[in-house]
Amino acid sequence: MKLSIPVAIIGGGPAGLMAAQILVDAGISVHLFDAMPSVGRKFLLAGKGGLNLTHSEGADTFAGRYGARRDAIERVLSDFDATALREWAQSLGIETFVGTSGRVFPKDMKAAPLLRAWLHRLRHPAQGPGVQFHMRHRWTGWGENNSLLFDTLQGPSEFKADAVVLALGGGSWGRLGSNGAWVPLLTQKGVAVASLLPSNCGFDVQGGWSEHFRSRFAGQPFKSIAITLASASGQTWRRKGEFVATESGVEGSLVYAASAQLRDEIMRNGTATFALDLLPDMAVEKVLQEVSHPRGSRSLTSHLKSRLNLDGIKAGILHELLDKTAINDPAQLATAIKALPITLQATRPIDEAISSAGGVLFEVLNAGHMLEQLPGVFCAGEMLDWEAPTGGYLLHASFATGRAAGQGVLEWLRHNAA
Repeated sequence: MKLSIPVAIIGGGPAGLMAAQILVDAGISVHLFDAMPSVGRKFLLAGKGGLNLTHSEGADTFAGRYGARRDAIERVLSDFDATALREWAQSLGIETFVGTSGRVFPKDMKAAPLLRAWLHRLRHPAQGPGVQFHMRHRWTGWGENNSLLFDTLQGPSEFKADAVVLALGGGSWGRLGSNGAWVPLLTQKGVAVASLLPSNCGFDVQGGWSEHFRSRFAGQPFKSIAITLASASGQTWRRKGEFVATESGVEGSLVYAASAQLRDEIMRNGTATFALDLLPDMAVEKVLQEVSHPRGSRSLTSHLKSRLNLDGIKAGILHELLDKTAINDPAQLATAIKALPITLQATRPIDEAISSAGGVLFEVLNAGHMLEQLPGVFCAGEMLDWEAPTGGYLLHASFATGRAAGQGVLEWLRHNAA
């Protein structure tokens, strides 16, 4: 059976839902399809530790977080900035606040209340029909006359839509629906898609950790440290924070912040190295002075604890990576404490990553986010070729590109009705 509908949105994450809102608020009938039993599953997961909606920093700094895709994302941010996003949340009855880091959260820190209020608004707009949701509908491509094909629990299903918004997510967290299965469906149509790559991800260290280090320290954090790495352009990147040792390598906020550079370096050269500063607030001269202090009968472990308050995983990584000669030589030890090389050999699998890079190139979209090769088909969200660090930037760009795609559909429908 084939049903004819005005607008189909495929994907029930933030981008798809925002596109749906733009359309239903304009009185357009919308059918939203998702392969999962319910919408917003990755959105709810993102809110488990506190839903970081956006960031309060200045527009120029904010736009710079999107790296090579700054210009493309800045265009949609100019129409839907952090203030507009907070006002949108307020319109759903969700109060927000700015945390000490500048990140913006709902006052209750939770995703579920916002999603519930949002879905109620989509189902019961001020005018026109509400969104009709079709769950457990896995999109499998196009049929005759560009109809949309789905696999459902009841068997194959087919819809013909006047316009389509694809908001299918990237390649991370496949169990929540973002599995990148859409890539061959678009490339078969001649749409240019950059390979999906892990972003905001962990890494495996070269050669792996020793059994001794892994058994004692896997899962423990490196706190109050800094990492430094050289970019491909020769510039130095340095940031303070923390990360975690894993069974096979490293992960966590500071590693995620550097993940795009580290991933790209591994792709170019096979490995990537960052320098770990275990005492970022102490000059190397002071460190050398302390490690050179006579320790008498005390062990090196006790000496480092007494003179520099270095113990636990910080002392453990020195013993892990330095040979006997280096760790017993004050000059070499001081240098290592301030710049210990950590060499990485691979990213963790994309399905473990917080987000993904790559996707549909902006160059094949028009200003309304419509695919030039597929008139009436629009793209939004993480399936587009951009990436950003954590801190509110991922969600904000998903909201903003979904909004832009919804507006693009409105313009397309008006133009074709004229």
